[in-house]
Amino acid sequence: MAEPARKVDIIDARPAFTQAEADALNARFDGVDTLTMLRTVFAEGLAGNVAVVSSFGTESAVLLDLVAKADPTVPVIFVDTLKMFTETLDYRDTLIRTLGFTDSRVVAPDAAVLAAKDETGLRWSYDPDGCCEIRKVEPMKRAKDGLDAWISGRKAFQSVTRQNLPRFEVEDGRLKINPLGDWTKTDLEAWFEAHDLPRHPLEAQGYLSIGCEPCTSKVLPGEDPRAGRWRGWDKVECGIHSPISPIPVADPDDPANMPVF
Repeated sequence: MAEPARKVDIIDARPAFTQAEADALNARFDGVDTLTMLRTVFAEGLAGNVAVVSSFGTESAVLLDLVAKADPTVPVIFVDTLKMFTETLDYRDTLIRTLGFTDSRVVAPDAAVLAAKDETGLRWSYDPDGCCEIRKVEPMKRAKDGLDAWISGRKAFQSVTRQNLPRFEVEDGRLKINPLGDWTKTDLEAWFEAHDLPRHPLEAQGYLSIGCEPCTSKVLPGEDPRAGRWRGWDKVECGIHSPISPIPVADPDDPANMPVF
């Protein structure tokens, strides 16, 4: 009797989602309210293994409340760059507890990388792109390993670089969901009030978009809500939401990369 043919192991390198699938989801949920959309996506498993990524900034409570109302077991991922405001860390704990999430995850920079690339902790002051790469982008990449999709809190009104956001898009083969892409500031404020959500303690002081403490400043009247991020630098995103390849981290010991005063 002939031996059965040996099963050949095949590594499935196909992306979790294609643009065509994202387009189909955008068409299906066109005109559907955000909460209903999220409940359907979770209930039907349309996003596969999914998590919500939150900065726990001034507007984060709205998205987190929507996700919690749809399914509080969805994992919540927070990147602690080790440069965050103490108020942000406290706010994270408050929201997780208040909204009833059951799976809260924190990812931090690799200690060996920090020792090699940012020993003084001052890389933000002369190379903010490189600082974001090692403190936020690389940890976020690790956190997304194993995910088929992730939920972002981006909104079109926040900046000209975020206009025309689709609800569903594909990034690096994963589905990226932007539930609040078409929400306005008025929509957010109405949800805060209607659901009595706690506010970030720094918002009342003029911090409208909050990231790492050294690179966040107050927003002046009439300014873009994200004007307080990396003020004085030609930089508008940390890199997590950029569809381009990660920015190489330069060697801080190279004289060419040292700050000039």
